[in-house]
Amino acid sequence: MFNDGGNRGTSLLQRVKRRVSEELSVPPSTAKERFRHELKYLISYEQKADLNVRMAPLLGLDKHASNGGYMIRSLYFDDYWNTAYREKVDGVLLRKKYRIRIYDYSDRVIKLERKRKRKSDSWIYKEDAPLTHEQFDRILAGDYEFLRDSEHQLCREFYVECMCNVLRPRGLVDYDREPWILDAGTVRVTFDMNVRAAVGGFDVFDATLPVLPVLEPGKLVMEVKFTEFLPQVVRDLLPGKAQELTSASKYVLCYDKASYLRGFGYWQEGWSVPSL
Repeated sequence: MFNDGGNRGTSLLQRVKRRVSEELSVPPSTAKERFRHELKYLISYEQKADLNVRMAPLLGLDKHASNGGYMIRSLYFDDYWNTAYREKVDGVLLRKKYRIRIYDYSDRVIKLERKRKRKSDSWIYKEDAPLTHEQFDRILAGDYEFLRDSEHQLCREFYVECMCNVLRPRGLVDYDREPWILDAGTVRVTFDMNVRAAVGGFDVFDATLPVLPVLEPGKLVMEVKFTEFLPQVVRDLLPGKAQELTSASKYVLCYDKASYLRGFGYWQEGWSVPSL
């Protein structure tokens, strides 16, 4: 009996070690296109204007950006314990979050996304699956059963999270994005402006929802995303080490900004961007 218990304990330890090893490993080569590094900077509009001039000879605007950019709205989900929020604030090494994203209030492209991050070296692994307007409406109404038999694995795993961990809508994040890309297509530099929390509902297609700005006036978020390496010509364009490198999450910023709606303490004055 004692030996059987010891064997079971050893087997469990091996499974745990194997699971940790899998989590810490680089994503499989079949998914390289979705594996990337990400750097974030909190910069001023004056800095952006200077960067635009310096980037123009090297990078071009994304072809999908009509009129120089597009609006993004993301509906973030969190579980009963607010795990995604807490893990971000606490700086947990490995974390994930789910969201549904649209562009310019249109239902032409609706994506369910899961974003996983390893904080130690800033790698991001993003997966997505398409949704229809009707499917989004069903999710918003609390009907998740159709996800169980979806052809997309991400949808099936989202169903498990909704049923087992009570994953539910938590916050709407809006911002206007200006995306630049290197010709090779592996480097993206984006400027996310007018970051705001939409309050009063979770319908991503409702353009009438009130919004609250979450960044201090005159600031925006610059993100640099790349796969294998960041070319030196792009690295030379980045703000210097003296500039503010931030890991603030738009979801966390918007969740905090709208905390007064949930009865938490809230102050407009003296509010600052958290950084880990």
